[in-house]
Amino acid sequence: MLTKISEYGRQIPTIKKILDGKNVSNRGAFPFGCLLNIVVEVPRKLGASAVVLRVCRDGEADTDMPLCFTSTNEGIDVYTLELDTKKLCKDFSDGLFYYEFLFLRGFDTLFTDTYNNVDFSLTDRSAGRFLLLVHEQDFKTPEWFFGRTMYHIFVDRFCKGDRDIEVRPDAVMNNDWENGIPQYPKKNGDALSNNVFFGGNLFGVVEKLDHLRSMGVGVIYLSPIFKAYSNHKYDTGNYLEIDSMFGGEEAFELLIAECKKRDIRIILDGVFNHTGDDSIYFDRYGKYGGVGAYTNENSQYRDWFNFKSYPNEYETWWGIEILPRLNSNNGSCRDFFVGEGGVVEHYIKRGISGWRLDVADELSDTFLDRLRETAKKASDGEAVIIGEVWENAAEKIAYGKRRRYLRGSQLDSVMNYPFRNGILAFLLDKDAEFFADVLKAIYSTYPKCVCDSLMNILGTHDTERIITVLGEEREGIEESNDVLAHKKLSKEEKEKAVKLLKIAASVQFTVYGVPSVFYGDEAGVEGYHDPFCRRTYPWGRENTELLEHYRILGALRENEPLLADGDFCVEYAKNMQIVYTRSSGEQKLTVIANVSKEPFEYALNENCTDLISGKAYCGNIAPLSCVILKRQGDK
Repeated sequence: MLTKISEYGRQIPTIKKILDGKNVSNRGAFPFGCLLNIVVEVPRKLGASAVVLRVCRDGEADTDMPLCFTSTNEGIDVYTLELDTKKLCKDFSDGLFYYEFLFLRGFDTLFTDTYNNVDFSLTDRSAGRFLLLVHEQDFKTPEWFFGRTMYHIFVDRFCKGDRDIEVRPDAVMNNDWENGIPQYPKKNGDALSNNVFFGGNLFGVVEKLDHLRSMGVGVIYLSPIFKAYSNHKYDTGNYLEIDSMFGGEEAFELLIAECKKRDIRIILDGVFNHTGDDSIYFDRYGKYGGVGAYTNENSQYRDWFNFKSYPNEYETWWGIEILPRLNSNNGSCRDFFVGEGGVVEHYIKRGISGWRLDVADELSDTFLDRLRETAKKASDGEAVIIGEVWENAAEKIAYGKRRRYLRGSQLDSVMNYPFRNGILAFLLDKDAEFFADVLKAIYSTYPKCVCDSLMNILGTHDTERIITVLGEEREGIEESNDVLAHKKLSKEEKEKAVKLLKIAASVQFTVYGVPSVFYGDEAGVEGYHDPFCRRTYPWGRENTELLEHYRILGALRENEPLLADGDFCVEYAKNMQIVYTRSSGEQKLTVIANVSKEPFEYALNENCTDLISGKAYCGNIAPLSCVILKRQGDK
């Protein structure tokens, strides 16, 4: 049985990491070539006669590095070690390490045990180790992205626009924008044509740009817009053609131009792991004249796909027959996407500012390396590359292989699903400690520039609507799609959900990273799992209380530089309250969130103004609320 020494009242040592004279103890990712000074302050009462750093490169044997005793003062022994990352690893590509500290005593040895990569207890045997990530020396992410607010648009459901769009013969239109229900299968997993459209298009996005700017939106992330059969467009038919149902090339060019006038950047959804079977590359139905791999064994695209038995048995994405998987190991296929003049470069040169990569786990290292090189070259280093990764990306293992997403040669950022999981635990389970551990773990394992670029989400097109999750408790209840298609929150559930969502959004907009608002969340759109989370935007019927709150938060991000790249630190987290700060030098913002039904007192020895309400802070946070405090000096 693992014994927690701290449970017996032992005094816990202090571990500090010093880089260039700055205390970076809450960080665990550093550039290759840096000298990291480790300082361990050990209470004499612990009885330690020596301190050892035990470290191992990912998957390799341990190496023990004794620390040097340097001084003692008032019952505290100080041990130090200079850790040279050039000696630790040959380069950043193999820069993932796990380490722990051993405190040698005459009768036993104590080990550090960490659960969030920052805080630790002592145990009687090796347990949770710290993570150390060594990344490329000059790794940086685009600074224009810091401090912005992102808005995620599922194009068919956002806005129709005032231009007539010719409807495809094989498409079905649902003109009930106010009450229409997305096409859905009888039960999850059943085949679905996904050819029912509500008519949203890029012209409609252009019409709403001023509305988005009023919310402080500085980045629009579009769901796929390339030619495809379905309404969601994740079954790409032609990567070099904007779908005519979305307005085609004319609408795309207009959107780029109008966004530039308003300093709004565009990020496209890159679905490079698979195509649709109804595509020019696969052409299963012969619509493209037999040029695709399925209909023509001699097609130029034949080796872009892996056929088990030609032509009817082929590799797909997760067994979905209409989504044949691309073979990115094929040079021709890879070059089409990430080579010179390929898809990635083509759209960057047309004016987009980055890519969100669908199912990044299924893209090879070679593909991602080349994609980054091409995107950065085409944009003078300014394109942002965001991967769909659902777990901690610093140590992600996909298909049995450790990935190196955040070491400098691949991604700038990832979709921060751990943040979503953590904040839901806080709001619904009243577990502030778990949420704090999530925030600390991510902040201490990712490079700082990645933390400032994280895509912080409360919901996406793949999850239930956040207001539905917050409003209804139905744990263990299974309901049919026929029920979920029509089900809505009660008045009481909606009122509770709005209060919780205002807290969630306040946190989303103030922790490290970039908030990504899924279209309609700010308007109170409800919905269960896909496709019910993809309802139309309720123009003229928005929840005005929520919308105004999001506008306040958007303005905050534009006006408070600390929210762009200020340091982050959790000050307090217990049960139903969490307190954290964003700081730089003497400047500081403090955020206090209270999900209790009782007021919460938290004293600050400074004059503070709540930037949400505009009122002076009196040391008391109301039930189910959040304050964002501008620190103004000592009282």
